[in-house]
Amino acid sequence: MLTPDNFILPLFVHDDPEAGGKDIPIASMPGCARLGLETGLPRAVAEAVAQGVHQVVLFPKTPEHLKTPTGEEAFNPDGLAQRAIRLLKQEFGGEVEVYTDVALDPYSSDGHDGIVRDDGVVLNDETVEFLCRQAVSQAEAGADVVSPSDMMDGRVGAIRAALDEAGHTEVSIMSYTAKYASAFYGPFRDALASAPRPGEEGRVIPPNKRTYQQDPANWREALREAEADEAEGADIMMVKPGMPYLDIIRLLRDNSSLPIAAYHVSGEYAMLKAAAQQGWLDERDCALEALLCMKRAGADLLLTYYATQAAQWLNDDGI
Repeated sequence: MLTPDNFILPLFVHDDPEAGGKDIPIASMPGCARLGLETGLPRAVAEAVAQGVHQVVLFPKTPEHLKTPTGEEAFNPDGLAQRAIRLLKQEFGGEVEVYTDVALDPYSSDGHDGIVRDDGVVLNDETVEFLCRQAVSQAEAGADVVSPSDMMDGRVGAIRAALDEAGHTEVSIMSYTAKYASAFYGPFRDALASAPRPGEEGRVIPPNKRTYQQDPANWREALREAEADEAEGADIMMVKPGMPYLDIIRLLRDNSSLPIAAYHVSGEYAMLKAAAQQGWLDERDCALEALLCMKRAGADLLLTYYATQAAQWLNDDGI
């Protein structure tokens, strides 16, 4: 049975002075917006809490002028993500569990999760060092759970060690354990302007993320990654996307005692929204069925843009 406690609400946040603090609708994700840091963000969280959703994950829209090939803005103590964390902890305290994203793509002028060498190679170890600094910065701002989505090798163990060394032993890690090189991420990348950028003279930029995200045809890789993440200290393991990978959710559930999360991603959400707008399906019933099937497959936690609305539907049904 689904309950609001299963849901984690992903939230996009901006601090664009030209928007005057207003929310900026995301065309490819009807009903979602880049939320104004001091206005829309606390309002959206308050609405979620009112429906029994007490977990959110933050995705900052970094201004273009702050993006660099190495993404140092990721660990700026006064960066947008860090300010958003502090604001939510000040406003809601322990009533809301704040998850964060640990990856460089929102801060990278190349649009990749890692640092790209001039010949197009994504540098694993150099990236992991920056991810550790990012995770510690988020923990210092008050994050409860950091979520490495980058898919670099060894990053879970390195982040755990960095958090512990910095005195943040209480901060948990939700690892994107099985994150596939999927075609379902398009609207999300529109929301953050985080897609890979074209190459330029003297530099090769990989056109996609297939060298570090997982092959959709390879289920065995997910099992290897799960074994590694659990050994390195992950507290939660995630499968992304959700519905197209129900078998992977079940694979991890059957081979680990850790909590399993599934991400009902932007493309899945956008398809349901578009079909509902055309009158081709019942949005409520299809959205709840989609979320229920991921829980049935073995997911304890569901990251979904429907979180607040789905919780309200469940509450209206008296569940």
